[in-house]
Amino acid sequence: MPEPAAATRGRILIIDDEEVIRDSLETLLDLEGFDVQTAVDGADGLAALARRSFDLVLLDLMLPDRSGLEVLEEIRETDTATPVVMLTAYGSVETAVKAVRLGADDFFTKPWNNDKLVLGLDQTIARRRLESENARLRQELRSRYSFDNIVGKSEAMQAVFRLVSQVAPSRSTVLITGESGTGKELIAKAIHAHSPRADGPFIPVNSGSIPVDLLESALFGHVKGAFTGAAGNRKGYFEAASGGTLFLDEIATLTLETQAKLLRVLQERELMPVGSNEIIPVDVRIVAATNEELEGLVKKGEFREDLYYRLNVIGIRLPPLRERTGDIPLLVQHFFDRFCRENEKFLNADGSSQLHFSSNAMSILMDHRWPGNVRELENAVERAVVLANQAEVPVESLPESLLEKHGVHRQRLPLDFQPAAGASLPEVVEEFERRLITDELEKCGANQTETAKRLRVALSTLNQKIQRLGIDVKKLKSQA
Repeated sequence: MPEPAAATRGRILIIDDEEVIRDSLETLLDLEGFDVQTAVDGADGLAALARRSFDLVLLDLMLPDRSGLEVLEEIRETDTATPVVMLTAYGSVETAVKAVRLGADDFFTKPWNNDKLVLGLDQTIARRRLESENARLRQELRSRYSFDNIVGKSEAMQAVFRLVSQVAPSRSTVLITGESGTGKELIAKAIHAHSPRADGPFIPVNSGSIPVDLLESALFGHVKGAFTGAAGNRKGYFEAASGGTLFLDEIATLTLETQAKLLRVLQERELMPVGSNEIIPVDVRIVAATNEELEGLVKKGEFREDLYYRLNVIGIRLPPLRERTGDIPLLVQHFFDRFCRENEKFLNADGSSQLHFSSNAMSILMDHRWPGNVRELENAVERAVVLANQAEVPVESLPESLLEKHGVHRQRLPLDFQPAAGASLPEVVEEFERRLITDELEKCGANQTETAKRLRVALSTLNQKIQRLGIDVKKLKSQA
């Protein structure tokens, strides 16, 4: 297996049979900070390529054992990524065209200009590195938004995944509906990542967060002088998303006027920037999303019916979390793994989280209605990770609002408790316990049963402590 390229300005293989040429190029490129290796003929060069990887091959057109074009063809049979630059004393347009057709990246003639050659090699290496990085990022995008990484084993989510896999390869417009926090943008990114447009941009636009008077300019662009403050021409999101996907979130917030212009873009696949008479063709796939009932808005005249049908070519409804509670344990583990990695705490050797909720805490999570859906659960788990100091996460680590809805009261320490000077540890503990129980009795109107529930102890245990600590319950009742 070829060894990886070194982290230099670039590793270059020179294949040339003329010793003077090889030495001259090696000296020049070495002084410029390149890592250089040489080969005397085609066979020697191909053997070097088999042993290690290079950022660029500088290949002579005339070699003793075969032509440079033949070597180029052999390289391209197994390696389409490494840039190959041809070097010859017999430059011609026909030869250059043939070399490019066979996969050469550039062409220089002897004698060469040192500065132009170094600049050309630099640019070729930089371009190929950028292409490789883009390919890596595209693969990472596909992996990140693969269905394996979108958590949901419930039948409701499996149905969503099946529909997305069918829809993604097409160019049809998609309308994603669902409550806030259900993951509409995540599904939109999955559609993009699994589409033929994955190499293009994914541009998310939250229509509700852009001021109404700036929204048209943001979407369609504007020309200089179109309105006060338009100091120059500016492309809109549609042009920025050319060749890719435009995700229009909160589509229901668009004004009727903007809806009309959006409809025209969808129908004609062209737009006119604000203040311009020029028509610009656009090649964009639209994925829209809303947490509102668009059909109801259509009936009230607040959303155009023709636009609704144009957007709703393919409709995908994301179920709220309360309709797929079986996914909660999977989501919890997914978020535990993620946030433990981010916080570098409670990690197993394989990068998974060691954390787990106590049975009481997990029961609350399973019983909760989750009005904020997956986003609310994500926030609850992140809080638990930050506060965790042991592998089992107690119920107290859940958000206060969630506990209150389930009748659980977080124990709070008496804020003004100060142990007496010189008190022993047992005396401090006893006084603290007395203060804590007294405070809870006062909050509950001296109701011992309710106090026992709040402190999560048996009523008999509480009564024993009240008697031992000398707490006057009758007096507290009279003060209640």
